[in-house]
Amino acid sequence: MILDDLPRLRLGFLPTPVEDLTTLGAELGISLSVKRDDFTGFGGGGNKVRKLEFLMADAVAQGVKVVITTGGHQSNHARMTAAAARKFGMKPILVLRGNRPASWQGNLLLDHILGAEVDFLDPDAYFEQVNPQMQKRAAEAEARGEKAYIIPLGGASALGAMGYVNAIRELSQQYEAMGRPAPDYICAPVGSGGTLAGMVVGCSVWWPSTRVVGIAVTGSAVPFSERIAVMANDAAALLGLGTRFAAGDIRIETDYIGPGYSIPSEAGNAAILRAGRSEGVLLDPVYTGKGMAGIIGLAERGAIEPGADVLFVHCGGTPALFPFNEMLTAGA
Repeated sequence: MILDDLPRLRLGFLPTPVEDLTTLGAELGISLSVKRDDFTGFGGGGNKVRKLEFLMADAVAQGVKVVITTGGHQSNHARMTAAAARKFGMKPILVLRGNRPASWQGNLLLDHILGAEVDFLDPDAYFEQVNPQMQKRAAEAEARGEKAYIIPLGGASALGAMGYVNAIRELSQQYEAMGRPAPDYICAPVGSGGTLAGMVVGCSVWWPSTRVVGIAVTGSAVPFSERIAVMANDAAALLGLGTRFAAGDIRIETDYIGPGYSIPSEAGNAAILRAGRSEGVLLDPVYTGKGMAGIIGLAERGAIEPGADVLFVHCGGTPALFPFNEMLTAGA
């Protein structure tokens, strides 16, 4: 398969395990499991490591000296990109949405330890300023004779999506080894969309009967289904697949965003406590808490039918728990 011919630098501790969440699943009336991509290990772990294996291979092949990317204050992607840049002798520059913090906690603390240069953008002006700021930083690096490489938000590109095409192949092999049929549903939080695009393409190859469900954790100017369909089609073309996807093929649940991106939601916080106390699994307020809240809500209202076999992709994010300590312990 063409996937094996694409340049890739191994970073993650793969394959990551699949864990049954028997107590929570029984409470919801479904068979619930989790793909522990919080255990990918490198740079603190998380789903972006899979994307960076392909993106950093491209950067290394080009002789890059400066890697530039963007995200929110508690961006797992930014943290792991900084770690990957250091791994390959590159300078990381992070352009983050949010004002300069009074204290550096969670992923911001790890960004500092990794020696990333961080530019903070006013959250209200972020979407107008982020691309010009990244281009400016790239131009400054090039003027110093340092080749720059810009990785888009979340590593969301056809090349980055290869990480989750490969993850579905990994999962299909794990399920086959366990003697388990493919799950009815595979669910994941959706921010920039690259993870879900890869999952959609991967499932079309290895798990065609499995329904892919994205739980949106942020809003989008262009509907997620449209953006992800375009990315999935680009990824399929990169792999030489004839499959094409329309927006109607992409299922996105938007009822669990809460007040906005990186702003904890009541349902997400409840899901964090429920998963921790029923299964000993740690979720975060930005991504996985809202993602699990989506599964809980869909199961409780019957949109995921009773008895369904559901796999949740845990995309990491434990460092993002700590800046929200007061909110999560209110009333304790």
